[in-house]
Amino acid sequence: MLKQTLRTATMSRSFTSVVSKAFSEGAALDASKLQITKNPNPSTPLPNDQLKFGQTFTDHMLTIEWNKGKGWSAPEIKPYGPLVLDPSACVFHYAFELFEGLKAYRTPDNKITMFRPDKNMTRMNKSAARICLPTFDSDQLITLIGKLIEQDKNLVPTGQGYSLYIRPTMIGTTAGLGVSTPDKALLFVICSPVGPYYKTGFKAVRLEATDYATRAWPGGVGDKKLGANYAPCILPQLDAATRGYQQNLWLFGPEKNITEVGTMNAFFAFRDSKTGKNELVTAPLDGTILEGVTRDSILALARENLDPKEWDINERYCTITEVEERAAKGELLEAFGAGTAAVVSPIKEIGWNGHDISVPLLPGEQSGPLTKQVAQWIADIQYGRVSHGNWSKVVADLNKGV
Repeated sequence: MLKQTLRTATMSRSFTSVVSKAFSEGAALDASKLQITKNPNPSTPLPNDQLKFGQTFTDHMLTIEWNKGKGWSAPEIKPYGPLVLDPSACVFHYAFELFEGLKAYRTPDNKITMFRPDKNMTRMNKSAARICLPTFDSDQLITLIGKLIEQDKNLVPTGQGYSLYIRPTMIGTTAGLGVSTPDKALLFVICSPVGPYYKTGFKAVRLEATDYATRAWPGGVGDKKLGANYAPCILPQLDAATRGYQQNLWLFGPEKNITEVGTMNAFFAFRDSKTGKNELVTAPLDGTILEGVTRDSILALARENLDPKEWDINERYCTITEVEERAAKGELLEAFGAGTAAVVSPIKEIGWNGHDISVPLLPGEQSGPLTKQVAQWIADIQYGRVSHGNWSKVVADLNKGV
């Protein structure tokens, strides 16, 4: 299976590159052409306790149109408001849509930074190329998103667990029925001030290991952030909820390899009872796994901070059978999901074969020690308490006027 999936992933990268070149004709995305129309009715920040994830939005949005003949038009920052689209636009009928999710944070010196935006832009371009939508210069879009945040920098919330969630989206807008390559597209960015994904802090979840539905498969688009990957996962989640589980632990193939948890990457920590050595495991990027920015960050930080004499950090296949057997032997230490929204989400139980696999937690707490440490490593970088290479990009200074 490994050779086949890696071969599929290589072929996917090859034709994605071909498509990307085909859609790079015309004017390139150019941040210097930005036009700004300010909202005449600026809003005041909501108290932190009133921020519901993804329900409050800033005063402005960024929009950039594209057409095959002319390329990218001049970017516009304008008041947040509805989009006007033809009812026959291809996004509605054939799912020409992709998106990203990243965050900006207030730092102790009163600046606003984005966390690893270059990784999101790379992934967004891969998604666009895969469904024949135009690609763009990553640095130009990062600059434009920075300008958008600068307009509404007073709406970026303060405090641990609070941030500005940024949602870049691209849709095909060609009008007319019939499946064909879009010749028009719209890239837009909206922002939402958000609080902690879990209001009470960490909240360990119960998962149902799911082999009756498949999230992604070799040769598909499981590694792309397309809206079409998300809607089909809701029904299995609702089904699992009827049995008391919050999310699905997605399995794939006759081996029942663990792929993802809900919409996040999955991590498991084991201890070899014979050698005493620990191992942190997550699924490899074989074309079926989303190339999570948080996943990449956790792997990098774990390799930097955990003692290699005590820990192995591996990207490998892990089956539900392995988890079940090692839990029975006391070798399962922890498990958690990782993604932009929640950063890390501890797991306490996994339903499988009619019984629950228990995942250890710290006494009286909602996570294991490694999960807690990983969350702290990332938060320290995101909120500017610790510097880590180029992971944080300053986009606004609250000490200065707009």
